[in-house]
Amino acid sequence: MSNSTSILEALLQALPDLRTQIYFKSSLTALSHAMEDQILAGVNSTLVIASFQRERFYRQEAHRYLRISERADQVYVLAAPETNFASRTEHYETIAFEPTDALAQEWHLVVVGPRYAACLVCKERQATSEKSTIQPAGDQSRRFEGIWTFDRRTVYKAAELLLDRILLYRPELAGKVGKVKAELSTETRTGFNNLDPEPFAERLVTYLQAGQYKLIKAYRSIAAQERKERLVNSITAAIRHSLDPNEIFKIAVQELGQALKVCRCLIYRCKETDTHVIIQHEYLGAAVESLVGKEWNLRDNPLFQAVAQQQEAVFVDDAQATPWVLNNGSEVSPPSLGDRSNGASPVQRWQIQSWLMVPVIHQNRLLGIVELHRCCTTLYEWAESELSLVEAIATQIGVALIQAEAYANLEDLNQQLEALDRTRSNLIAITGHELRTPLSTIQVCLESLASEPDMPTELRQIMLRSALSDAERMRKLIQDFLTLSELESGRVKWHLEPLPLRECVDLALSSVRARQLHNDRLPKITAQVSPELPLVQTDGEWLVEVLSKLLDNACKFTDPDGRVTIEAHENGGQMLEITISDTGRGIEPNRLEAVFDRFYQEEGALRRTAGGTGLGLAICRQIIHGLGGRIWAESGGKDQGSQFHLTIPIFQSESNRPPATPAKKPKGKAAKSRV
Repeated sequence: MSNSTSILEALLQALPDLRTQIYFKSSLTALSHAMEDQILAGVNSTLVIASFQRERFYRQEAHRYLRISERADQVYVLAAPETNFASRTEHYETIAFEPTDALAQEWHLVVVGPRYAACLVCKERQATSEKSTIQPAGDQSRRFEGIWTFDRRTVYKAAELLLDRILLYRPELAGKVGKVKAELSTETRTGFNNLDPEPFAERLVTYLQAGQYKLIKAYRSIAAQERKERLVNSITAAIRHSLDPNEIFKIAVQELGQALKVCRCLIYRCKETDTHVIIQHEYLGAAVESLVGKEWNLRDNPLFQAVAQQQEAVFVDDAQATPWVLNNGSEVSPPSLGDRSNGASPVQRWQIQSWLMVPVIHQNRLLGIVELHRCCTTLYEWAESELSLVEAIATQIGVALIQAEAYANLEDLNQQLEALDRTRSNLIAITGHELRTPLSTIQVCLESLASEPDMPTELRQIMLRSALSDAERMRKLIQDFLTLSELESGRVKWHLEPLPLRECVDLALSSVRARQLHNDRLPKITAQVSPELPLVQTDGEWLVEVLSKLLDNACKFTDPDGRVTIEAHENGGQMLEITISDTGRGIEPNRLEAVFDRFYQEEGALRRTAGGTGLGLAICRQIIHGLGGRIWAESGGKDQGSQFHLTIPIFQSESNRPPATPAKKPKGKAAKSRV
């Protein structure tokens, strides 16, 4: 039973002298309520017709029309049903029209009484652009085109048009509708109302003032949101331009302090377990004392403890009058806020009146704190918008810190990968050289022995010795690889026992001096190890291995005319320190740590004057760490000799103390600790 005829268009056709105006939804609401208020104020009314576009709009006004029905003779309400709205007769007549009816696009209100008549007939204007979308129902920017007037001729005509539409949907109301039509036909259709306009004007002014208040409130909200977005954008820009937390903190503390106009703003890094921090980043907006460079107590700070436990913002509007912050001696008071100066608490010392503390959190992990202080004498209540703004900035700071940590970790990882790549390259170069050279020698010797059966005996012996020597060289190389692998994997079983150091030194010296049997010229080796030294708790076989490698290195890089010295002394009562010194080529100061890396070669892999794989010192470090000591190198530089120091635990003579299990060094470099 849909009808495509518009009431507004029909009214304009019947009264061509009428001119339409544009109204916003807020204006129509004000006009409608002003017209309804005239009825509720006691003005006698014969007829009230209200047409709503949808049932949900009617539901917002249903209570008003229940009151209006008590003061008007006939009340008709039209709406397109959405739930249970239907055509029925109760306190007033309800008419449910089809959603496809032209009424679904219009807004009507007609009021007719002996001294008062008014009508509002409007049609919603749809967006003309194809790309535009229909505004939501509650949007105050919706626009309508129509008529609002007190002219009785127009009011009566609008009433007749709406009554005809009512009969279309509710023909059973013909008698009731016919009665009101007859009354309208007998009344004059010209002139305006003889009515005091003051209540009507007051209602419109009230709506205008309410609308202006809402507009101002909206502007304030937009300004606050713009300020929040500007701050967040500035912090985000700082994050994009720098991954340095100090630079980010510097920008954030200034922007936030200026935006909220606080007396003091602090941003610092901390963890839940920190007892204090040194303030480095601060904004001062008033004549208050700076905290930069001072130690800020966290352990005894009740606000910090609450933030760390709850992981949410905590604030105090009046810190000077809050016992648990001021610590006035109450039994329920937490500890004071740190050290006191001249008997005053830090709240008084730093003139903190209103105090806000917001945590910087990432995945339930406390990364830092944002503190705001207001030091004025008047109380200040922290607004919800301010809390929201500071929390948003804290979130951005947390993102910045995580990104900075990730970048630093990535740099460490890149350095480790570069070191690994260098190790791989050195492994290929060194093993290729160290394996290929002896294999070539062995192959040449064996081929010569096989192809020349008449070779002189003396030459045959030389060939055999060369082949055996290079075979031994290969065996040591492979043994070093296996030893280092075993040490790094932690599969070594240490056999610790009390031993005299002098015995281990003598065994290492005998191993090195055995090279003289092969006509190798060695520098002068001097041992200054007293037999009176206490016993060491060690694995003798592995300790001899370390001393042998260090002595062998010292001899290898020292001219035959030079000197090599090994000495030992107590170091702190718990350790024996052994030092192996030489007068050889020395080590550059920036290489003293690198010499312990795997495959390290001072002269490069392919241009060495001394043999070796570069694994010896790496093996020594793994062994000494496994035995519970440490090893390091010292040198004055090139051609100034070098000294290698190592410490070994002294055997504890108490019979009830078992030997300590040696610590195992983890693989790779130790990770850096970051606060």
